Amino acid sequence: MSTTGKLILVRHGQSLWNLENLFTGWTDIDLADQGREEAARAGRQLLEEKLMVDIAFTSVLKRAIRTLWIMLDEMNRMWIPIERSWRLNERHYGALQGLDKAQTVERHGEAQVKIWRRSYDIPPPRLAADDERHPRFDPRYADVPAAELPAAESLQDTLARVLPFWHSRIAPELRRGRNVLVAAHGNSLRAMVKMLDAVSESEIVELNIPTGVPLLYELDAQLKPLARRYLGDPAAIAAAAEAVRRQTEKR
Repeated sequence: MSTTGKLILVRHGQSLWNLENLFTGWTDIDLADQGREEAARAGRQLLEEKLMVDIAFTSVLKRAIRTLWIMLDEMNRMWIPIERSWRLNERHYGALQGLDKAQTVERHGEAQVKIWRRSYDIPPPRLAADDERHPRFDPRYADVPAAELPAAESLQDTLARVLPFWHSRIAPELRRGRNVLVAAHGNSLRAMVKMLDAVSESEIVELNIPTGVPLLYELDAQLKPLARRYLGDPAAIAAAAEAVRRQTEKR
């Protein structure tokens, strides 16, 4: 029987820019009202499963941080250790950040935008070094080596960014037998799922993680999945997954 802790992955709830159909990436956008409700429901689902979280990890972007806060508040676990890391940030969408998705399709064509959004190893156009949206101008990244700050990322790049944090911080806590909650983003969590489930490059680009639905992993001593499942009502989970699929394809 495994003595490792359980891993719970949660994608942040719906954000304000999700509603406006804008590319978000590392832009620090807050949750919409629906996103706050999703986060509260996720916390209640963990309570219903009697899953007590021992430590939590999140990104340095407020939509993920607030999702975590709301979940822990619902669970009366706001006192547990929380670590924030830029390595858990959303994929950096480069020069697309802040642009309307439908207008970007009109300008560049649906085929090109689909490549930027859904290919595994092709990043979108990079931000110029003097662009005010570049993370080197953001004080939260002041301690990150300049060479490690992205101007745009593919999903492959995002996985390369997430993996060191998995090995250095998340995996050791699981091996200690602690239940770990990771509240992060669609692409940083897809990168983690790809690693855990050995998902192929062609399959991972079609995988959508619903917002605000906890994904529970039970792991063996080598941190290989023994079981995985989304928590909550199956019909509600299917509806959430469909909503994400529609949002992904929205033009």
